[in-house]
Amino acid sequence: MSNDLVLFSRDGEIGVVTVNNPPVNALSPGVPEEIVAHIQAAAADEEVKAIVVIGAGRTFVAGADIREFGKITAGKRDRLRLEPQLRIIENCAKPVIMAIHGTALGGGLEVAMAGHYRVAVASAQVGQPEVKLGIIPGAAGTQRLPRLAGVQKAAEMCAFGDPVSAQEALACGILDGIVEGDLLAGSVAFAREKAVSGEPPPKTSERNEKLVGDWKPVFAGLRTEAARKARGQKAPLAALDAVESATTLSFDEGCRREAELFDQCLYDTQSKAMISVFFAERTAGRIPGLPKDTPLLPVRMAAVVGAGTMGAGIAMVYANAGIPVILKDATQEALDRGMENIRRNYLSSVKKGKLAEPAMRERLARITPSLSLDGFADADIIIEAVFESLALKKEVFQELDSVAKQGAILATNTSTLDIDAIAGATKRPAFVAGHHFFSPANVMRLLEIVRGKDTSPAVIATSMDLARRLKKVGVLAGNCRGFIGNRMFGPYRREAVFLAEEGNEPEKIDQALYEWGMAMGPLAVGDLAGLDVGWRIRKEYRHLELEGVRYPQVEDQLCELGMFGQKSGAGWYRYDAERKATPNPAATKIVRGYAQQAGVAQRLATAEEMVERTVFALVNEGARLLEEGIALRASDIDIVYVNGYGFPAWRGGPMFYADTTGLKQVFERVRELHQQHGYHWEPAPLLRHLAESGGSFAGWDAQRQGA
Repeated sequence: MSNDLVLFSRDGEIGVVTVNNPPVNALSPGVPEEIVAHIQAAAADEEVKAIVVIGAGRTFVAGADIREFGKITAGKRDRLRLEPQLRIIENCAKPVIMAIHGTALGGGLEVAMAGHYRVAVASAQVGQPEVKLGIIPGAAGTQRLPRLAGVQKAAEMCAFGDPVSAQEALACGILDGIVEGDLLAGSVAFAREKAVSGEPPPKTSERNEKLVGDWKPVFAGLRTEAARKARGQKAPLAALDAVESATTLSFDEGCRREAELFDQCLYDTQSKAMISVFFAERTAGRIPGLPKDTPLLPVRMAAVVGAGTMGAGIAMVYANAGIPVILKDATQEALDRGMENIRRNYLSSVKKGKLAEPAMRERLARITPSLSLDGFADADIIIEAVFESLALKKEVFQELDSVAKQGAILATNTSTLDIDAIAGATKRPAFVAGHHFFSPANVMRLLEIVRGKDTSPAVIATSMDLARRLKKVGVLAGNCRGFIGNRMFGPYRREAVFLAEEGNEPEKIDQALYEWGMAMGPLAVGDLAGLDVGWRIRKEYRHLELEGVRYPQVEDQLCELGMFGQKSGAGWYRYDAERKATPNPAATKIVRGYAQQAGVAQRLATAEEMVERTVFALVNEGARLLEEGIALRASDIDIVYVNGYGFPAWRGGPMFYADTTGLKQVFERVRELHQQHGYHWEPAPLLRHLAESGGSFAGWDAQRQGA
């Protein structure tokens, strides 16, 4: 046996098995085997009366080694069967106590439940989050958990994947005690009590008292909830099937049913997509050419210019991360409105039980409203969040440059404009970068970090690290109109507007994309963000439009009549006081009038065509971004779209989806659309090359990484 992965020691008559597989003690090959071997050796040692299993470092066992799943589905290794090893633990004749700190998630909780007793520190969390990777527990988690926590609680944990606190785990029966003070000392003391009690160690698999009852109504309700919360996903429903089997089958039969469902999920494209997203998030932080030891700039205080929706949200993000922030606006009215929005958001979190009232007060106290630049000289980073006007932003940056201290980062929240032009208004272009937050900034996980031609390595490294501190997923983008997200979003929404101009009802267009998996339809998104935002951007770039090329025009006409979307009560849809949408006959009339005047041919599209025209437009533009180096990796594009634009994670992002569809098929369809619709659909050279060579975007990423 290795002396590294799992260690054994003695504390008197108590054997201590320590999992030592940093950083998170994942169940990599060899770890379960060594845990079992040490327990078996301790069971055979007459001097050992009980056994404690504990994790070294910062956690117990955070879960399986997710890299192994891809190897299994690729046929590179056999399916791992952890459950038989857990039975050996459960069948140990001496008490086995699982001592939990940090997290016991997925396979980690399954290991813990195979023990006879479980104790934890008060800060620990336990859970079965496998559904977030498109799979279900596969080592009797769906069979042991209902026997400990009760059927409904187990079903909720397995279907929705949210962890529970040590206190909740104790209350529902997962834990047998919470240890105050040192976990090892407390768990050894607990083990001594059980060793001298003379009680036979209780096997979780034989605890059936919580399974009794009529559970059909409970599962019916949970399936409805899962279909709503995890729309389109298969794993939550499979998890409910597996937990329900614990109430109708024996433990052994339930384990066999769980294994069948696990394999179905593991080999499904959805799990491959969600596992791809998991690794893509971790890869996004690796910047080629940026040394790991690049010095980070200090960020102890922040300032935000603009107290509108974005600025107020950004201020909350910094306050939530424990960083004091000044929030400035030009008028008292705008500043008061921004602070009131912040208070309302925090109060909503308190009412929902997501935030304690003292924590709310602490966060509010970190935000200082201001009508001037007083205090900005002390800020380590200043974020501009004013209207999307290049002239205005250059004016703001020129002013900030005159007051900011040396070494301070000047960041713009622009969603489309030229970072280099903005940086050119300052005497410190090396310290200027784009920090594009997504609305609402205090909720959305994505932070698009845009580097200009002069942005320094230290600013890039600090920005990526800051994203982590702010609990965002940072993705680095190059400088172009719209960067990664909005440059691709333009063609996506262009096709949606074209479909409307061609006579398709807005609600049918949105329904097609929603049912396909998008969080919202593209026209509804425009109404939510404000159609005037896009209108303002289009006016900035009108001079770049080519003569004789069709552009979406009808949204400009809606805006000219004050139809900006939800904020004005009407856009593509009409909105009541609760912002509930209904069809807008006025918009339909405008669209039809425009189409007739412009000579747009009318034709109704199928839902499949609506999806192809919008999603393949994303893919084609994404291929161009990769060629140009605006996006470092196809997986970065996927992360932007999953975390910033409501693309379904279970489809993996637009580039992963294209790979799973087959790039040859995607390219052929793009070529057809080019023949039908002209200029906008010219196939990207990279898409053509990969399709003709039998390649994939994932392969392109791998090749670039190895270069």
